[in-house]
Amino acid sequence: MSPETIYTNLSQLGTQTTMPESPEKAVLERVENPQKGVAYIVRFTAPEFTSLCPITGQPDFAYIMIDYLPGDWLAESKSLKLYLGSFRNHGSFHEDCTVSIALRLIKCIQPQWLRIGGYWYPRGGIPIDIFYQTGEPPQGLWLPEQGVANYRGRG
Repeated sequence: MSPETIYTNLSQLGTQTTMPESPEKAVLERVENPQKGVAYIVRFTAPEFTSLCPITGQPDFAYIMIDYLPGDWLAESKSLKLYLGSFRNHGSFHEDCTVSIALRLIKCIQPQWLRIGGYWYPRGGIPIDIFYQTGEPPQGLWLPEQGVANYRGRG
């Protein structure tokens, strides 16, 4: 598999790209998995995720962690960064943000398995943590704990 094959259809990597206006307008790209047939876990960590409360418009902050077992595709990291950044001006509850990210990734990269942890900082004194996964964790792989502490000034 040549680099031209893997990277041919990418529109954002290596170019100057502006932040998408919304998650719906964000382009999430994928690349062919150069290690097809090898079972391994990919982890993305976004410790400074932000969105807006859909009612008050106030900012919400989260630590988002995504783990997945690739199939034929990998999430292209710059496009994922831009997709996650597009939530900054997006009004949505914590649950919707977290699960929407998972479902969009699943649709794009069709992983063999995926889990996401959305560790939200308190609003009104209550932190909300959201967890989603596609099924049982894969057997025989090193799957580290997400390691985000329960809220005590997270960080």
